[in-house]
Amino acid sequence: MSKIYETAIVEKRNVLNELRSNNMTVQELRFFSIYLSRINPWDRSTRVVRFPIEDFQRIMNFGKLNIGQLRASTDSLLTKLVHVPTERGGYTAFQLFKECRIDQDDDGKWYMEIDAHDKALPLMFDFKSHYFKYELWNALRLKSANQVRMYEILKQYESIGKREIEVKELRALLGVSDHEYSDRTGWSNFKKKVLDSCQQALKETTDICFTYERGRTGAGGKWLTIIFYISRNEEYIDQLTLEEFIDMQPKSEIIDALHDNGAENIIEEKEEDYGSELANFLGRDALNDEFSPDQVRVLQDLTMKAVPSHEHIEMCNYLVSQVNKMNVYSPQKEKRFSYLCRMIETDIEE
Repeated sequence: MSKIYETAIVEKRNVLNELRSNNMTVQELRFFSIYLSRINPWDRSTRVVRFPIEDFQRIMNFGKLNIGQLRASTDSLLTKLVHVPTERGGYTAFQLFKECRIDQDDDGKWYMEIDAHDKALPLMFDFKSHYFKYELWNALRLKSANQVRMYEILKQYESIGKREIEVKELRALLGVSDHEYSDRTGWSNFKKKVLDSCQQALKETTDICFTYERGRTGAGGKWLTIIFYISRNEEYIDQLTLEEFIDMQPKSEIIDALHDNGAENIIEEKEEDYGSELANFLGRDALNDEFSPDQVRVLQDLTMKAVPSHEHIEMCNYLVSQVNKMNVYSPQKEKRFSYLCRMIETDIEE
């Protein structure tokens, strides 16, 4: 392989890694990986990928499926940007995807279809990237965007076995904002909730594992760099296929209503007004119209504290997971709101 071609492949991977690091939720990271697995990198005509609506619902981990949820999800995918550096130090920015379609086929079955942006095609086609193939099967079971990004950051250096990276750069790659873990106990919390959590997750679910130690230090012993030691995970034996993963995900009963009655019937349902676009989204799609407008706004404010990115889809998915967790404990109906608030407040405190 020529040096120029090697450089081109590295640049393409770096650009896509930058996109993943900055603004994708774990569900969107998973969807993007699955999209890449469905295209033929030698044939640009495969750029349009179609998913049965049930598969899309399971990939994105929707607790409830309706037109509002679908619109929010596809709108979010269409806003994902990638920045390609220019030779003179600037960059060109463009969308990763240019069009999404939710529709019925000739047999009346609902599907989701997505097409890559023309300018993004060179990043995904014209070379055979085994990197994307092995990334997919390992990223499926990871539970957070941090874990997926850490896997990608380290997997590229598996053959070398070592990577030293500045703490500031690592935080940026993981999507950890400057204000997170910035208090007096910030570093110990960063190690526990990010580094150690990722270490355990990769060991349990992927083909690599790692240890780490302090690299260069600053005043007072402050960690400036981290040295990662990456090795093959000898205990890893289970490769999850895409079909198995999709089958494992819960299926929403509302999908049947979407198939049987048509999307227009769901749109025309009388809906509670919770006071804002975000509150309506969370109240209807995450909380299933269970709570009053005042209660939904309280839960919205708490969720914004628990999900610092304020990504609407991520907030919705977080609330859905909390409601599912609450349902396991089956609190009395009149106590469900206060119970849910306490659960979220506990997350915030931790």
